[in-house]
Amino acid sequence: MERFRISEKAALTARPMLPEDEPGVARVLAACDDYLLTATGSTALPADVQSLYYSLPEGADFAQKHLLVLCEGADVVGVVDATAAHPDDRTLSVGLFLLDPEVRRTGVGTSAARHLLQEAAAQGLSRVTATCPQDWVPGIAFLEKLGFEVQAPPEDAASTVGNRLRLPAETGLCTAVRDLNEAPADTGHRNRGAS
Repeated sequence: MERFRISEKAALTARPMLPEDEPGVARVLAACDDYLLTATGSTALPADVQSLYYSLPEGADFAQKHLLVLCEGADVVGVVDATAAHPDDRTLSVGLFLLDPEVRRTGVGTSAARHLLQEAAAQGLSRVTATCPQDWVPGIAFLEKLGFEVQAPPEDAASTVGNRLRLPAETGLCTAVRDLNEAPADTGHRNRGAS
């Protein structure tokens, strides 16, 4: 994937995750305990990086999975876990889009997300879905700013997440949907609390 600039200081690169990126990804996961506690009720665990390789939504194949790292220069500052052509041929499902707290609210996430949305459209995908805990206000605001329509959590959540059992705290996940054929409205930040 190509390099693109987010500032005069450093280039932000989105590229496939390599084995040598694992320590940087582990550092990002450990730094994001605020999100992980909200999403799963647990802090980062040593095996979380390895589980990224194996976690797939039901019905998906490993050939559809894309693990990307976001790097500023040589430093890993984010990780993206997405599954192409799932749940249908025209949809990209984003399972994780996580940024190191050091680069949050600097434009890195917005620049990377917009670039990745353009890449998805260029690959012929017409829709992107993502999930976010209803209590993770920064994530809901981020998705809305990018033009996603955030839907309330389903009443009866499935007992699994990807290829594993759902943790007790993993309820209240909102689904966000973005049609890539429509120009997004820049909605700014709306104050959304838990419903």
